[in-house]
Amino acid sequence: MGFWNTNSTTLGNEVTYVNNTYKDANGNNKLTTITSTNTSGYRDVVEGSTQKIGDKPPGLKGLSYAVQNDGKITYKYDDGQGNIKQYNSIQEFANSSIVGYDKDTTKRIKDGMQKNLKANVESYNQKNPTSKIGPATGTPPGTGSTPIAPTSDTGEAAKGTKTTNFGNFTYPADLGKTKQDVIKFTILEYQPGRLGQQTTEGGTNLLQLNQRSALKGRQPQGTVTLPIPSGISDTNACNWKTDELDAGKAALGAAAFSGITQGIGKMFKDITKTVEGEGTVSDVKTAATSVFAAAASGGDNRSILARAEGVIVNMELLFDGPTLRPFSFTFKMSARNKGEAKTIIDIIRFFKRGMAPIKTDANLFLKTPNTFKIEYLHRQEKNHPFIGRIKECALQSFTTNYTPEGQYATYTDGVMVSYEIQMQFTELEPVFNSDYDDESNYPKVKDGIGF
Repeated sequence: MGFWNTNSTTLGNEVTYVNNTYKDANGNNKLTTITSTNTSGYRDVVEGSTQKIGDKPPGLKGLSYAVQNDGKITYKYDDGQGNIKQYNSIQEFANSSIVGYDKDTTKRIKDGMQKNLKANVESYNQKNPTSKIGPATGTPPGTGSTPIAPTSDTGEAAKGTKTTNFGNFTYPADLGKTKQDVIKFTILEYQPGRLGQQTTEGGTNLLQLNQRSALKGRQPQGTVTLPIPSGISDTNACNWKTDELDAGKAALGAAAFSGITQGIGKMFKDITKTVEGEGTVSDVKTAATSVFAAAASGGDNRSILARAEGVIVNMELLFDGPTLRPFSFTFKMSARNKGEAKTIIDIIRFFKRGMAPIKTDANLFLKTPNTFKIEYLHRQEKNHPFIGRIKECALQSFTTNYTPEGQYATYTDGVMVSYEIQMQFTELEPVFNSDYDDESNYPKVKDGIGF
């Protein structure tokens, strides 16, 4: 992953984002090419090019780019023969075996993109003279965040890696002709939450973890649509734990705090007052004394209190963190014809390949697999308001049962009579209180259950 700004001398081959200093208050990139007049967002890499890749002389006709709302630069290529594909990096496009593609093509793309992106900055600055962006201004005035770019490049994905264009599949084949509710799995490229620096109004830089890119606006890389299975459920949970803090430890803790804020002398003075009982409740003195007695004897102050005073320490339940929700799904698929048989095989391959880790060319690193958006769709059109929403998920387990009928059986071409798949997903982040009103990322989330 790389970041581009107007200081960049070249555009990298890897997946590239326009630097987050160009984000507005809503988290959208100011250089986004998605506008009211260009809703697809795509513009020609070389405006008015009439020559295609491989022509003599070569050109870049049919190649366009877009800056997504989160700042990611994507590409689309139309070969003029009805084949249109989207790519997430220059390297991915270079690996797609376009006839006539060579290293000079890569240079033309980079040169064209540098010109386009700098022109986008200039255009924005002309329209917004009071809030210009670019290297001279850096982080906008007031509060804001700046991502910390990786200090090193982990390398490109190994040749043959597929992270986009997984295809769109529906089972059974006639599901689209009905209006029944469905479950839709959309595969996405993983986007990490990046470290950044938060600038406060006082000019202080604080380290923070920038929010992961929202699902809204993310480019789908493939979909699988299936009937909603039986047994769907969700479990929202938080971890709580019992904890004991007796009066003695509380008093000594308060003394230690005063030592940190007011000096070590104040700490010892407060401890002495507590142990001697000066100005303290007798229970506090007893509890504090038991702490020192336990430390001297190597015992437990709770046992000493129980033996000496016949009392035990009170307790309470304390919040210990959220949990990540798991989701399990089981589907049984039986082909009624060759077309459906191929779809079933493609669906199994879709999930298995999408969850697989991605190795780099040098075999030194493994990149994060693709992630998934899961939606219950009412009448195949909109999010079901009366079934809980699901945040972005990782597919942690995928099990294929090739003999769900209890015996081995195939059609004449070798395809199994039935397949049963079991999937275990887990959300990438907890559900937060604010998510229930976050309609900017989860449209119409206020209309139903929420999460």
